[in-house]
Amino acid sequence: MSRSNEPSFQGSKPRSTTWPTPESATGPATGSASRPATGPATGPATRPAALPAAGFAALGGSDFLQLDAGRAPVGGRTEWLAGRLRAAIADGTLPVGTRLPASRVLAAELGVSRGLVTEAYQRLAETGQVAGRGRAGTVVVAAPPPAPAGPVRTPARGGLVDALRAEPCRIDLSPGVPDLTAFPRTAWLQAERRVLGGLTPADFGYGNPQGAPALREAVAGWLARNRGIRADPDEVVIVAGVAQALALLAQVLREDGVRRVAVEDPGSLGARQQLEYGRLATAPVRVDAGGLDVAELRASGAGAVLLTPAHQFPTGVVLDGERRRELLGWAAAGGVVIEDDYDAEHRYDRAPVPALKALLPERVCYAGSVSKLLAPALRLGWVLAPPRYRDAVVEAKRYADLGNAVLAQLVLADLMDSGELERHLRFVRRRHRGRRDAMLRAVAAHLPGARVHGAAAGLHLMVTFDEDGFEDTALASAALALGVKAHPLSWHRLRAGPPGLILGYAAGPVSEIEEGVAVLGEARDRLSRRTRRS
Repeated sequence: MSRSNEPSFQGSKPRSTTWPTPESATGPATGSASRPATGPATGPATRPAALPAAGFAALGGSDFLQLDAGRAPVGGRTEWLAGRLRAAIADGTLPVGTRLPASRVLAAELGVSRGLVTEAYQRLAETGQVAGRGRAGTVVVAAPPPAPAGPVRTPARGGLVDALRAEPCRIDLSPGVPDLTAFPRTAWLQAERRVLGGLTPADFGYGNPQGAPALREAVAGWLARNRGIRADPDEVVIVAGVAQALALLAQVLREDGVRRVAVEDPGSLGARQQLEYGRLATAPVRVDAGGLDVAELRASGAGAVLLTPAHQFPTGVVLDGERRRELLGWAAAGGVVIEDDYDAEHRYDRAPVPALKALLPERVCYAGSVSKLLAPALRLGWVLAPPRYRDAVVEAKRYADLGNAVLAQLVLADLMDSGELERHLRFVRRRHRGRRDAMLRAVAAHLPGARVHGAAAGLHLMVTFDEDGFEDTALASAALALGVKAHPLSWHRLRAGPPGLILGYAAGPVSEIEEGVAVLGEARDRLSRRTRRS
């Protein structure tokens, strides 16, 4: 499902809306919400045209950055020098690839001790902006954004993950993205040609807001084969992904008198915000090794609950048999279950788990999509609502957008009916399993002591740490400064818990996974050293 919404790595509260600077965890802020952070970059594209592409001469002499140690505050010369260097890197005066003056040379020019210059360089090294290259000296390796000209803007409500998604980076370990390079372009084009060849002029008019009949029939067959759900095509409503399914259900449930929906904690930040945008209050319910705590659900007083029972986001646990029976008993007594079948098809080391919709269809609203199987850009999903809500959901969909684009629906129906989608699923399962295994090896090698959760299925791992006082937002921010994206676990919590990261492994090759996790280990080590000194 779509895992959308907001950044500030600063602080551990997911509701915080201050966009982080790349070095917010480790030094003075130089970032801005409106100017993206840049991770480590190399190559001619990062060098100004006036400088030779083959290398850079060492800078030095009394004119270097027009520095005047006499202007430094008493007792603060080290931080003054580090700040001037940091600002010069940020504004491009010292571009990536620049070799800084030798510490003894700069110390002599400024009339300060060599140890002061060495300490200033070390501070920049700890935040990932420079690196020692042996005999080549100290080189600028990463440039943060320039300092903001005005107050730092706050991302719009719900924009935390969207803002992070827009940040440039070398390696993206964000969760919720499949292997987009595996999209079956040839099969899609062939299906599109078949579909176009059979359309009449009338087929290019407005479609049925509930969805093209061919796709509703294909989805009913897909769910019967793969999720054990026996549904009539008339029960299926085609939507623009699970995000829209939640938006429509929020509207319909509110009109039915529901005011509060229980959500998993930890659970999807984006899903929770989708319900809140629909003017529903959310109540956190604890998730443990057995899944959602149904006793806590009863105590919450919520009239409905949203959960991911087949592969809980982000912990990866499966709602166990006893909890399923308790949940279905709660629903039979009047509660409404919203089942997000997140990642259900991506299994590696465990048997399939039946959907709740197959067990109690009259009390379960079921939502699924092809965002994690094909691509989020398709914006194609489905919702199966109980009979009491079905007409209201169709009406809400009609007034939302008159229905999804028909041609893409018909192409997807062709892929489902031809068996091409099942073939694609088998292919990506093998590829994702290999990448999952690579990430497990990398975590063991570079994040010693980290606890791994949810490895048996899905497209991500959750890792947690035992360090006291360690903030996962600081780690994610430090990693971003080094060019690697990951979600801090605290973004997806409503209550306190151990720090951690959510790491997606499906989108990139094994080499990027290994390098990305190694960078996370480096960022963690730097953060730990700074924390110990503090």
